[in-house]
Amino acid sequence: MNHEVTTGSGASHWEREAIEKLLLADVRERRAARRWRMLRSLLWMLLLGALIWVLASDQLPTSAPSARHTAMVAIRGEIAERGEASAESVLPALRTAMEDKGAQALVLLINSPGGSPVQAGLINDEIRRLRALHDKPVYAVVEEACASGAYYIAAAADRIYVDKASIVGSIGVLMNGFGFVGAMDKLGVERRLLTAGENKGFLDPFSPQSEEHKRHAQSMLAQIHRQFIDVVKAGRGERLKETPEMFSGLFWTGEQAVQLGLADELGSLDSVARDVVKAERVIDYTNRENIAERFAKRFGAGIGQGAMGSLGLLPGVR
Repeated sequence: MNHEVTTGSGASHWEREAIEKLLLADVRERRAARRWRMLRSLLWMLLLGALIWVLASDQLPTSAPSARHTAMVAIRGEIAERGEASAESVLPALRTAMEDKGAQALVLLINSPGGSPVQAGLINDEIRRLRALHDKPVYAVVEEACASGAYYIAAAADRIYVDKASIVGSIGVLMNGFGFVGAMDKLGVERRLLTAGENKGFLDPFSPQSEEHKRHAQSMLAQIHRQFIDVVKAGRGERLKETPEMFSGLFWTGEQAVQLGLADELGSLDSVARDVVKAERVIDYTNRENIAERFAKRFGAGIGQGAMGSLGLLPGVR
C-alpha cells in the first residue's frame, strides 16, 4: 500500500515538473518572438527613414553658401495648387537659390503645358521681387513646352532660351465644362436645383446656360486675359513683334517664338550655364519634397503594414 502511494506521488511530481518546464519554455519562446517582432518593426522604420533621408538629401541643396555655380529650379508638369509646379513648392526653391551667394544666376528649366493663372502669377511676382532684391539675372530655358501659365512664369525672366522645336505661347485663358441638359431631356431626367441667390447655380452643367451667365464668364476671362497680356508685354517689352494672333491662344515652335520676340535665342541648360552665366556647374534647387512624400506613401503603406504586423497589431498577421 505504501509502495503504491509512493509511486503515485513520484509520478505526480514528475508530471508537475514537466508541465512547469513546458510553461517556462513557452514563456521564453513568446518573449523571444515579441523581442524579434519589436526588432523587425524597428528595422522597417529605420529603413523607411533612411530611404526618405537619402532621397531628400540627394535632391535638396545645403543651406551653406556654395562655390560659384548656376542655380536651377525646374518647373515641370501642370501648374496647379499643391502640385510639383505650385507656388507652394516653387517659391521656397526660388528664394533658396537666389539667396545662395555662390549662385551667379537663376535658370528656370521649364517643361509645362500651363495651368492655374493664380499659381503662375504668384511665381511671376516672386521672381521679379527676388531678381530686384538680389540683383541677379534670371533666365528661362524651355525644354518641350512653355505654354499658357508656364509662359506667364517665363515672362518674368531676363531672357528666354528655347529649342528650335519647343512649343511656346498659348497666351490665352479658358474655362471649360460640359452641358447635359439635352441628354437629361432624352433620358427623362428632371433636374431639381434649389439655391439661395439667383446666380448660385452659375455654370451648373445640368441647367441651361443663360446669356447673362455667359457674358459674366466671358468678362472674367477677358479680365484675366488682359492681366496675362500685360505681364507678357511688361516682361518682353520692345522685343515683342506683336501680331493679331500673338495673344489669341495660338502657340509656335521655338524657332518661330524667337522670330516673334516671345523668346530670345536657341539654347539649353548647359549652354546657358556655360556661355551666358559663365558658371558651368549647375546646382538643382528644385523642391523635391513632394516626390519624397509620394515615395513614402507608395512604400510606406506596405512597410508600415509589415511593421504593424511584426508587432502583432494587425488582425490575421502572425
